[in-house]
Amino acid sequence: MQKEIKAVVITPSGYSQSKDYPVVYLLHGYSGNYKSWIQQVPLLETYADQYELIIVTPDGNFGSWYWDSPEVESSKYETYVGKELVEFIDKEYSTIASREGRAITGLSMGGHGALYLALRHQDTYGTAGSLSGGVDISPFPENWEMKKYLGIKAENPERWEEYSVLYQSNRLIPNKQKLIISCGTEDFFYEVNVKLHEKLTYNNIPHTFITGPGGHTWDYWRDAVQYQLLFFHNYFEQTK
Repeated sequence: MQKEIKAVVITPSGYSQSKDYPVVYLLHGYSGNYKSWIQQVPLLETYADQYELIIVTPDGNFGSWYWDSPEVESSKYETYVGKELVEFIDKEYSTIASREGRAITGLSMGGHGALYLALRHQDTYGTAGSLSGGVDISPFPENWEMKKYLGIKAENPERWEEYSVLYQSNRLIPNKQKLIISCGTEDFFYEVNVKLHEKLTYNNIPHTFITGPGGHTWDYWRDAVQYQLLFFHNYFEQTK
C-alpha cells in the first residue's frame, strides 16, 4: 500500500535467535489499531512467556475488515496481513516459518478477518480462531463502513458473499486446520457464530466452538483469548 504500518511484536522472555518460535497473529476490531490488544490485555506478555511464542498485533486500519477492497484501491489488508507481514516477521525474527508454526485469531472485525485470511491462505496458517467475530456480514449491510469497501450490498450481492466467512467456509478442507470459535451469548454476533458453527458441523469441518455468558466487550475477550492461546499452544506442541 506504499505506506508504513505499525505492529506490536511481543517476544517471550529468554527469546533467543538460536531457537525457532511459533507465532500468533492477533487482529483488532473495528475502530481499533495495532495497540488495542496490548493496551487492553497487558497479560499477553505473560502468555507469550508462558507458552514461549511470539505474538504479533498488526494494524488493520480503522475498518478494513482485512480485505483487499475491490472498491478502495488503497486498502489491501489481506495482502498486508496475510502475506507481507508474515514474510517480514519470518525474516526479522526467529520463527517456525511454516504453517505448523502459525496461528491467527482476532476479535469482532478481526475475528472475521482471522478466519477469512485463514481459509484463503490454508498453507500459511495451521490453526485459526475467532473471538466474537462478524463471521457473516450479510445481516449488516449498513454497518461498520463495509459498503465503503465492498460497494452497496443490494448492487453487489455475490461480492458480499465472496467476502464473508460464512459463505466462503466451503473452501475449508476437513482436518487441514485446527479451528476455535468463541462468542458470548449476549453478543450481537452470537447468532451468526451459531450459524457458522452449524455450517461447519454440517460440512464435517472439525472445530472447537466455545460459548457462554458475555457480550461484545473486553471483559469477554480478556477471558476468551486465554483459552485460544492455550488451544494454539497445544497445536504447536502436537506438530513439533
